[in-house]
Amino acid sequence: MDSTASKGISRRSFVKGAVMAAAAPYIIPASALGAKEKAAAGERLVIGLVGCGGQGRGVMGGALEQKDTQVVAVCDVNAQNMAKAKEMVDQTYENTDCATYKDFRELIARPDLDAVIVGTPDHWHALVSIAAAKAKKAIYCEKPLTWSLGEGKAVVKAVKENKVVFQTGSMQRSWREFKLACELVRNGYLGKITHISVGLPNGSDAKWVDEYPAPPEHLDYDFYVGPAEWVAYHPDRLDWNWRWWMGFGGSQMMDWIGHHGDIAHMAMGWDETGPEEITPVMCEMPRGRNNLYNAWGKYLFECKYADGVTMTVGSMSEMPDVFRKCGDTGTQFFNKQGDWIYVSRKGCQASDPEILKTKMRDRDFRFRVQRNHMRDWLDCVRKGEECIAPAHAGHRSASIGHLGKLALTLDAKLKWDPKKELFIDNDAVNGLLTRKYRGDWKLD
Repeated sequence: MDSTASKGISRRSFVKGAVMAAAAPYIIPASALGAKEKAAAGERLVIGLVGCGGQGRGVMGGALEQKDTQVVAVCDVNAQNMAKAKEMVDQTYENTDCATYKDFRELIARPDLDAVIVGTPDHWHALVSIAAAKAKKAIYCEKPLTWSLGEGKAVVKAVKENKVVFQTGSMQRSWREFKLACELVRNGYLGKITHISVGLPNGSDAKWVDEYPAPPEHLDYDFYVGPAEWVAYHPDRLDWNWRWWMGFGGSQMMDWIGHHGDIAHMAMGWDETGPEEITPVMCEMPRGRNNLYNAWGKYLFECKYADGVTMTVGSMSEMPDVFRKCGDTGTQFFNKQGDWIYVSRKGCQASDPEILKTKMRDRDFRFRVQRNHMRDWLDCVRKGEECIAPAHAGHRSASIGHLGKLALTLDAKLKWDPKKELFIDNDAVNGLLTRKYRGDWKLD
């Protein structure tokens, strides 16, 4: 996962979804405040972090920057990563009060906790998010929302039933250039969109190992694997590289579909739907001797939506020249005449640059002006409002990748009912929407 993040609620007079609770605030001891913390105890949102790797610590860092938050606990099965996260918190507040947990369920059970940041590898997103939702905690969960389609449906259900505020870590939704492109498309300034290209990074790696060592003492590897299928430990399947093992992640395709695929859905107003047809084109493993990873390095598939709009999703090496010339992974919208708007982290481009200078009309649809994704979450928790990247939107964006993954794996064109979220006349493939969990782990 790539990094980024970046405030509030009255602690415990905190919303259970859309309704502000009237309970009296818990009191944080003065020793927990630290010299840099200025907000009164009753004005802070109390947060815990689950998943203390680089991305988890990056998102938590965005929360630590806010004056109306208090991070009180961190959790990880890797004691070394957890120690780094605790050090960040303790240095911020100039004390040693940050609590540590190996089991996320113990952290979530804390009665003083208002919100949870989920920064784990993909295969843990669903179980941690559902547990937090059932405990009535607000949730910030990294993208992609879940490892599988079935898990995504379960998370959306849990968030809705428990009325909690949820933000998916698709932070591009809060950035100015992406909002601009989406507003231009949604308000019709490019005309009717007929095709979208979503260019993602080439993914994966190839590596040969001669032996699989025993897990180190600082890591509970059995807990790390958790609900996923068992695979032998190797240090190069952890940290950044877990995404190259499909049991834990989903290559760069799943890593980035929650960014650039998400922007396609955001611009088109597709946060409650998905494609109806998914056609595989190609997927290819990285070259070289490889017994450690099983994720694709190159991939390409096509989607078709109900209104006839088509979408090409692929690694940059497989995308058309006109797309690659824009210079970065991103999302490109085309009208029937071939005019286009392209947006990436380098900014917006257009076949006619004048469209980027468009002055919006009063009646036009506009997104919130807040550009800090962490701040958007915390403000929505405070007000009991829906975030800019709610659970259902994160689920639908990730679904593009999940559907493509199944089509590519099966090498078969699939027909999908986006309303029922089932494959049409294909019970065998519907059986692949959620995998069988290992051990006693269950998707409730």
